Amino acid sequence: MRNFRITLRYDGTNFCGWQRQLGRRSVQESVEAAIAAITQETTVRLNASGRTDAGVHALAQVANFFSTTRLDCPTLLRGINAQLPPDIIATDLAEVPQSFDANKDALSKRYRYVVQTGPWPDPLQRHYAWYVRGPLDVSAMRQAALYLIGRHDFQAFTTSGSERLNTIRTVLAVDIDGASYPTSEKKPLPMLARSPSDVQYLLIEVEADGFLYNMVRAIVGSLIEVGRGRWSPEQVRTALLSKDRRHAGPTAPPHGLFLLAVRYACSAATGDEPAVAQHNPTARPWTTESQSPPCELSPGA
Repeated sequence: MRNFRITLRYDGTNFCGWQRQLGRRSVQESVEAAIAAITQETTVRLNASGRTDAGVHALAQVANFFSTTRLDCPTLLRGINAQLPPDIIATDLAEVPQSFDANKDALSKRYRYVVQTGPWPDPLQRHYAWYVRGPLDVSAMRQAALYLIGRHDFQAFTTSGSERLNTIRTVLAVDIDGASYPTSEKKPLPMLARSPSDVQYLLIEVEADGFLYNMVRAIVGSLIEVGRGRWSPEQVRTALLSKDRRHAGPTAPPHGLFLLAVRYACSAATGDEPAVAQHNPTARPWTTESQSPPCELSPGA
């Protein structure tokens, strides 16, 4: 039995989310069916770094699965991609030690949320950005974000439905950047065309050692309240300390959210240096990048 790590990129618009749900189209079931079609195995189970909700996208979701296939990784990767629907692509596949677990071995995950501002919404971005009318005070939002960095109880930033009993998480970064359109090499997004010059985007990225249910979307909703001038930056700190969801901002809609990167210590796979599976903005489309070659997260086919 071999253990494989697979990196996936997908448009979450027409999925019920990552996890299998009876009678509904999920990313997990679609990928498992593609793998089974190539390996001819009756049961394939993907173990993902985390579950994305309905409408949420991924630039570099990581999962692992076990298989008895004799196919080499490049052949298996090509075969899986030939079976996948057009809104999913596998960008990398590597054989890893039996002990590797895509969920338990993840050191951190990084999400990007895309907000579009300006006088009118761009219909081409309606599945990939949340339109917020009017200007936002980015400086105040950055000030508010500082209160979230560190190890805190994020109970105020999770909604009902979370299965986690422990609501303490460590937020490593909250970065907020503006762009005239989100297609620069530094901050790429899939399937987004150049917009008129008066259309602006705000890219909010949050990295943490783990996330609660809707945590990123609740953080974004709270920061938007600050940006609109409805809250002072200090109200984010007040909400955090309250541990009460009613004191935090609204939950941002799912379609602006992208799973951007999953970071691993290569000791989990090779005993070497830390690595990251993420979208590579400087390479050709549909690739992944590694900061540690021994982990075999180099650009895929």
